[in-house]
Amino acid sequence: MDAGFLSASEHEHDKENRRMSNHASSKANILWFLPTHGDGRYLGTTTGGREVNFNYLRQIAQAADQLGYFGVLLPTGRSCEDSWVVASAVAPFTERLRYLVAVRPGLQSPSVAARMTATLDRVSNGRLLINVVTGGDPVENKGDGIFLDHDERYAVTREFLNVYSVLLAGKTVNVEGKHIRIEDGRLLFPPVQSPRPPLYFGGSSDAGIDVAVDTVDKYLTWGEPPAQVAEKIERVKAVAAKRGRKLSFGIRLHVIVRETNTEAWKAADELIQYVTDETVASAQKIFSRMDSIGQQRMAQLHGGRRDKLEISPNLWAGVGLVRGGAGTALVGDPATVAARIREYQDVGIDTFIMSGYPHLEEAYRFAELVFPLLSLELPSNVTPLRVNTGPFGETIANEHRPLVKASQS
Repeated sequence: MDAGFLSASEHEHDKENRRMSNHASSKANILWFLPTHGDGRYLGTTTGGREVNFNYLRQIAQAADQLGYFGVLLPTGRSCEDSWVVASAVAPFTERLRYLVAVRPGLQSPSVAARMTATLDRVSNGRLLINVVTGGDPVENKGDGIFLDHDERYAVTREFLNVYSVLLAGKTVNVEGKHIRIEDGRLLFPPVQSPRPPLYFGGSSDAGIDVAVDTVDKYLTWGEPPAQVAEKIERVKAVAAKRGRKLSFGIRLHVIVRETNTEAWKAADELIQYVTDETVASAQKIFSRMDSIGQQRMAQLHGGRRDKLEISPNLWAGVGLVRGGAGTALVGDPATVAARIREYQDVGIDTFIMSGYPHLEEAYRFAELVFPLLSLELPSNVTPLRVNTGPFGETIANEHRPLVKASQS
């Protein structure tokens, strides 16, 4: 850690920093992550790797449901299991948990995507959220049959979402655009949510923001430092305001929380202890071919260097050495992590999509340690923590009950 950074308590009382925005969100929705591309105890190695099968994904989803997470994000791409199939299989084993699943403009017909959306929203009883993914890796895109440049992909996304949203709203579509042609498009069975499930979208380029402000409900950013996130939010809000629209905002982050800051930073170091310089170089070479502005911004935070990974107080870029997309983690004890989350709330973030390795254990650790320090809208299926202290459970000398900590009273 850089000794020049302020401590969590100093930041918590830094009034100027806390007034970065006068429209902070009072309550946060927190989602977890279903690792359909793999999971393990360490990054960049098969050591400690964990088989990710249906039963494991169901375990994570059920844990997230019972712990009070708002939902789970399912990743998309050729390195992942199909998110629609997984969500459809797992959803019946949960009660309140929402599923953030990707539509892929250019890969799917908007009419087919609308039917899939309406169906999954119905069979999950209105628990579907939609993540609009344009795709930022030209090599992967070509493998999926997409040979469009960056801005053309966003033009397709705009046409796709216009048709997709109108269909889900129950209207008939006849359109002949540059990329999409539909005649007598319609849905026979509507979604549960009206007029459609909420649309989430991330795109840091001018083309991405231009599409977002006209078509979606929640704009997402990866875990950049709060000042950069604040700048991006203000930029998006300004464009949206000119068009008479308002968006809400979310962020994608990893988290490493432990009882003490020392333990948390030790866990961060251990997470990448098997990552070699060759592995970093290979990963960064792949990321450099991508035309995603968001991915470029992620890579710039650490530059592939191990010696400058704390890029902002308690914001660690070690994950991004070898993982594409979300590459930063909040690291610290519960109070510190909660304080950092509130800093993002202060600049306008109301939704946090979190993850940690391994995902099952970290879902419990983050919820048990940090949720009590945040203002959350917990679903009705979440019950207060109850500890069996007797007469035949975890008692002390059979009769004596432990004192309640002040933070639990």
